[in-house]
Amino acid sequence: MTTNSVIRRVAQKEVRLFFGSPVAWLFLAAFAGLTLFIFFWVESWFARNIADVRPLFDWMPLLLIPLSAALTMRMWSEERRTGTLEHVLVQPVGIWRFVLGKFFACSGLLLLALLATLPLPVSAALMADLDWGPVVAGYLASLLLGAVYISIGLFVSARTDNPIVSLIGSSLVCGLLYLIGSSTLTGLATDSAAQWLRLLGSGARFDNVTRGVLDVRDLAWGLSLVIGFLALNAFSLERERRAPDARSPKQRRAAAAMVLLLINLLLANVWLQPLSGLRLDVTEGKLYSLSSTTKELLARLDEPLLIRGYFSERTHPLLAPLVPQLRDLMAEYASASDGGVRVEFIDPARHPELEREARDRYEMSATSLQVADRYQSTLVNAWFHVLVQYGDEFTTLGFTDLIDVRTAGNTEAEVRLRNPEFDLTRAIRDVLQNYQLGDDLFRTIDQPIELVAYVSPHALLPERLRHYRDAIQVQLDAQVEKSAGKFSYRFEEPEANDGALARHLADTWGFQPMIAGLGDEQRFWFYLTLEDERQVVQLPTDAFEADDFVTVLEAGLRRFAGGLTRTVALAAPELNEQMARFHLGAPTFANLEQAITRDYSIRAEQLGDGSVDPDADILAVVAPLELDTASLFAIDQFLMRGGTVVLATSPFSVELSNGDMRLLDYPSGLDTWLATHGIHLAPRLVLDERNAPFPAPVLRRVGDYEFRDVQMIDYPYFLDIRPPALNPGHPITANLPQLTFGWAVPMEVQPVAGLRSTTLLRSTGQAWASANRDILPQQDGQGGPQFPVEGVRDSFVLGAVLEGRFTSAFAARGAPPLETDNEPGARGLIKQSAESARLVVFSSNDFMDDQMLNAMVAAAGTQYLSPLALFMNTLEWSLQDASLLAIRNRAHFNRTLPPMSREAQQWIEYLNYACAVAWLLTLAAVHRLRTLLRRRAYRRRLGL
Repeated sequence: MTTNSVIRRVAQKEVRLFFGSPVAWLFLAAFAGLTLFIFFWVESWFARNIADVRPLFDWMPLLLIPLSAALTMRMWSEERRTGTLEHVLVQPVGIWRFVLGKFFACSGLLLLALLATLPLPVSAALMADLDWGPVVAGYLASLLLGAVYISIGLFVSARTDNPIVSLIGSSLVCGLLYLIGSSTLTGLATDSAAQWLRLLGSGARFDNVTRGVLDVRDLAWGLSLVIGFLALNAFSLERERRAPDARSPKQRRAAAAMVLLLINLLLANVWLQPLSGLRLDVTEGKLYSLSSTTKELLARLDEPLLIRGYFSERTHPLLAPLVPQLRDLMAEYASASDGGVRVEFIDPARHPELEREARDRYEMSATSLQVADRYQSTLVNAWFHVLVQYGDEFTTLGFTDLIDVRTAGNTEAEVRLRNPEFDLTRAIRDVLQNYQLGDDLFRTIDQPIELVAYVSPHALLPERLRHYRDAIQVQLDAQVEKSAGKFSYRFEEPEANDGALARHLADTWGFQPMIAGLGDEQRFWFYLTLEDERQVVQLPTDAFEADDFVTVLEAGLRRFAGGLTRTVALAAPELNEQMARFHLGAPTFANLEQAITRDYSIRAEQLGDGSVDPDADILAVVAPLELDTASLFAIDQFLMRGGTVVLATSPFSVELSNGDMRLLDYPSGLDTWLATHGIHLAPRLVLDERNAPFPAPVLRRVGDYEFRDVQMIDYPYFLDIRPPALNPGHPITANLPQLTFGWAVPMEVQPVAGLRSTTLLRSTGQAWASANRDILPQQDGQGGPQFPVEGVRDSFVLGAVLEGRFTSAFAARGAPPLETDNEPGARGLIKQSAESARLVVFSSNDFMDDQMLNAMVAAAGTQYLSPLALFMNTLEWSLQDASLLAIRNRAHFNRTLPPMSREAQQWIEYLNYACAVAWLLTLAAVHRLRTLLRRRAYRRRLGL
């Protein structure tokens, strides 16, 4: 009889015996039912609102313990109890064949049990965009971990003749293997000891695989335990073939081989542990692998770069598992840099001199964290910081920069790394650029740049401008000497050649002659442009102050530089802290300002003086209110100079206070200016059947009484926008899986000649627009909130980009007189923009408002970042900061579930339970059919 046939026949016999026992069916049904109960109720999957099945695999290391123990409890103990073990031991084949047969039988049964959970990821995939990589890795990890538990269970079963003792003993050993790496035990140890414990624990090893990373070290750990316990199983049974007092040379050699095998398995794991690069990232978008952008940045290092992690031995139990993840990621940076990155990990408590340096030079300090258990509550001063240093430039990342805390339903808070590669790569980019730049802006410029000054002859210029021209020429000469051939300039007289150049400037750029003052008929030209092979940028010349020219010139040159920290001019409502405390007044955008500050320099822009800060690379106007002519002129001329203007505007704003919600008129003053470029905002709000939950104050009427309370409701004004309504073909929205867009109005985009439009986001086709000013949900004592449908259902544009050559809204009427002008008529007017000009419009004042984001925190259980991510993507795309955009958008945003009613959620739960029952009934039917066929074949052989 061949080896394969023995293993196969043993496996088939064990499977038949298993399905012949009612206890086996009870364990399978209990496993399926308990798994579904934990997934839907304990972990509150719908409340998490994330399209993944991590809750299923988070519990699998525990759920597999009783299942594996039940599968193996009678495998050898029953043989020993009934006396058939002696028959097995005297067979003329190796005992290891019987061990493998029983192992494969149990593994096959484990696979059948896991298949009962397969409807869960299928349901998630049908509802949302599921990343199947972590799912496949999770099932692979479940099979491997189940194989570990089964091998342990077989070994324990071989040591007893009582199946119940085998069940309890296997559960205890497997439970101990899980407990070793759990936070319950590691929280009591130091960081280094906890790290070793996590390397031994099944749960910690399992987490690495379920993230979507197949690490050779984790696979080797599992295979080592399987091989080790199966070998111990075979060795222990093989010894029973001989008399207890017989110690033959063959037995001694077998014992020595067993010891050597176990030592080699241990050494193999020790040898593999430092090799962090031997892994396969199976997630969509390769979330846990360094991007090509990061590797290109590391290739630019000319000197060693230091990445030092400050991690305390004693830290919060929820933070401790994140430290190994950061260690592995930082090791990846060192590996990808070919020696260009030096990585260090220190505990400041053990290195007082480095702790003082961290406090004094790098301005870092420990974070006070509360650690509590059932017996006591203490404060721990924990370090969780990363230093990135290149030369004498450095930046630091702290707790708030790296960590994202999520709570949902009644579950424990989940602490995880927010986007560690983005944070580290951004920090490296910043220190590298600051070091390379120094005082030399031209080091970051690749293409030669020329300044072209369209200036009239001295005789035609006012005296003030003659001095200005001579002064800036001296400064231009100094810049040419510094540029190493990357910068040049020339003066052109538009009046030359019978005004041919003047006509060309008027036709191409809309430049018009200036006048020195009101009532002065003398006309002249004074325009400055920067040009390379790709774009033309006009420099502002409103004030004609020679002392400010270098600042203006450097601001223009930064438009052509690569990788510099850009400056965002943000025009937002002024914060009235007293009114904001009671959620009154204009919308507030503290979260938005904090997000911008992380990546860019920010300037608070007032616009009322008719100009934009010359340092600004992009202008963002959020929730504008009653802009005057001077402010419109500032926006218009910034766009005409080839810049990008981002607008978030609407005719309405929502005020939440004292349990009430009101829709307020919020005139922006931009309507006429937007209409010049072909954009019209309707004075109605968009409602959509696909919407997000919102903790809204609800007015309930019961009889003659009214009650107002806060309920989590499906709120049609909170539009739930997903691809393809989020344009998958544009970089701004390509990698956003979902966006909640609150209180938006329909946008009609009909670009004028010379402009191209691209829709960024829109509602579904089941949306409608309403002019109803009462946005407060109302319900009677029986039904839910009522929002009647008005008009025709349609898909409304909510965000769009205009690109091309814009015509100034002031082209016909001229520049407005401004009070700050010393010479009102001397202000230049650009009538037509460069081709690089862009206008991005979002039709809501409140989708990034702090109130709205806080409401989404209450609904989702975590900081809601998609609106801010949309805005940051807009900045990065506009500033052509492709490196940041590429890393930020590697699908690190959670895929969310579509909004659905409670009834729909219950139907999905019932359907999954029904699928599990159907699967068990199918197994029972197949088993019964095979039994009948075997009996019929047996009767036929007997001639009955």
